[in-house]
Amino acid sequence: MTTYDVIVIGAGAAGLSGALALVRSRRSVLVIDDGRPRNAPADHVHNFLTRDGTPPSELYTAGRAEVAGYGGEFATGTVVGVHQGDVFTVEVADGTTYAGRRVLVTSGLTDVLPDVPGLAEQWGKDVLHCPYCHGWEVRDQAIGVLATSPMAVHQAQLFRQLSDDVTLFLHTAADLTDEQWEELAARGIAVVTGKVEQIETTDGKLTGVRLEGGKVVSRDVLTVQTSLRSRAGFLVDLGLETTAVEANGMVIGDALTVDAMSQTAVPGVFAAGNVTEPMAQVVMAAAGGLKAGSVINADLIREETGLALAARGS
Repeated sequence: MTTYDVIVIGAGAAGLSGALALVRSRRSVLVIDDGRPRNAPADHVHNFLTRDGTPPSELYTAGRAEVAGYGGEFATGTVVGVHQGDVFTVEVADGTTYAGRRVLVTSGLTDVLPDVPGLAEQWGKDVLHCPYCHGWEVRDQAIGVLATSPMAVHQAQLFRQLSDDVTLFLHTAADLTDEQWEELAARGIAVVTGKVEQIETTDGKLTGVRLEGGKVVSRDVLTVQTSLRSRAGFLVDLGLETTAVEANGMVIGDALTVDAMSQTAVPGVFAAGNVTEPMAQVVMAAAGGLKAGSVINADLIREETGLALAARGS
């Protein structure tokens, strides 16, 4: 079995950026990916300097070509386990195994949507979550914010920057504080009480929000707070587990913990991107991958220098 210098798990922005740094340092790299990037439902990537508006698939196709151009290799599959011996063994769902001296985990995360009929079908189109990813594209439209947590008030304020017509649907969230009611009123953000029953669409386009009891509130766009679940279950054999991530005092998901050098608690296993930073946008994930790739190269150099010194002494 070929032993690669580094096996990269995940071919999103973080994985490809890390792989590129490594292959340009003449490292043998295998990138394993299941072809399910988090932002696959989105039409474009935004806030990526010089690449704003690029479709995700186009960005990743170009990244793969760059990595392959320096000798990087790719394999398709879903990683189900990583095991440690003299080297790391990475196992995919069909039983194939690959060996690597180091592992870079960039497997990303899954957005778990609120359980509202019709929501999932519109995800990434006119059901959104991030004003920085999609806000400009929905400016001046009738925007709804589906509240499932205290984060909804913050989200409503962010989208109010983009449109004068913003409505907060309290849905299953707790009642607002007096201060929150005042702040929302001051900014002209409407508040609708009652649970949302389903999303209304016409010809594949969101048209409104139906409340229990039948009332429909017309909306062009609905924003939600997703639960951010890291794709890291395959690391359990190494003893690596995710930890809760909080924002504004509430748990918004989970992530792998790494130190300032992108190193996990297992020496030789590094991680970057959304699997470690759930709220990182594409450009931030790419930067994290670059950092991790350079750190891994330096780590391998330290090991090789030690081996060279030992060989010279013998």
